[in-house]
Amino acid sequence: MTSGAADRTPSPITRREKSGARTVKAVHGVREAAPDPQFELDLAVDLRGRLNSEQLLEAFTQYSSGAGYIDVLMRRICFRALVKKLGSGVAIQRSVSVIHPETFEIGDRVFIGEQTIIQGRFDGRCVIGAGVWIGPQSYFDARDLVIGDHVGWGPGAKVLGSEHTGLPADIPLIQTDLQIAPVRIGSCADIGVNAIILPGITVGHAAIVGAGAVVTRDVPEFAKVAGVPARVIGWRKEQKSMKSAGRNS
Repeated sequence: MTSGAADRTPSPITRREKSGARTVKAVHGVREAAPDPQFELDLAVDLRGRLNSEQLLEAFTQYSSGAGYIDVLMRRICFRALVKKLGSGVAIQRSVSVIHPETFEIGDRVFIGEQTIIQGRFDGRCVIGAGVWIGPQSYFDARDLVIGDHVGWGPGAKVLGSEHTGLPADIPLIQTDLQIAPVRIGSCADIGVNAIILPGITVGHAAIVGAGAVVTRDVPEFAKVAGVPARVIGWRKEQKSMKSAGRNS
């Protein structure tokens, strides 16, 4: 009887088992980049020669909201004609908005999620490294922005690269001079959902910024930060393979 009672006692259920969590293989991060078809490259060159920047942007916008083959194809061709540099295998999802794309340099296999806004500046610089994944509804103040290879950028995360000085104080703040400060996101870093990176910040190689964090100071390599303002809450275990992937690619 005692044995039977013991058999009927439910075993403790771990949080992982209760939630149904499971581990699956990565998709975007391990995808290979095949060279884009030559006709895409040729058509982008042809469009750049025939249309001015405003007309190219209008063409890009024309195809920005569709999900069909022609929309996806023409979106990438127009985008290539607009930017300074575009790698192979770039995926541009619907309703992406760009300002001063002529300053953009984008690597291979970059994924740009729906409703992302990338706001450059006529005399600025925006570099997005190879293998970067950008979640939907992200915002980039890309006046002086460099994102390293293999960075994950969570949905809704934002980076600010400029702010008004607020001086003199007797005029509206938006009428004061704009101070542009470079933002650098190290390779293999991961920026959580709805996190905010403030002007002048460097996020180190392979660091993790938690969801909703507001980053007001530099983040060391391999650090894990969270909170408002963001503070170091732990450290990732350094792996030679990760350093090699991020710094030698």
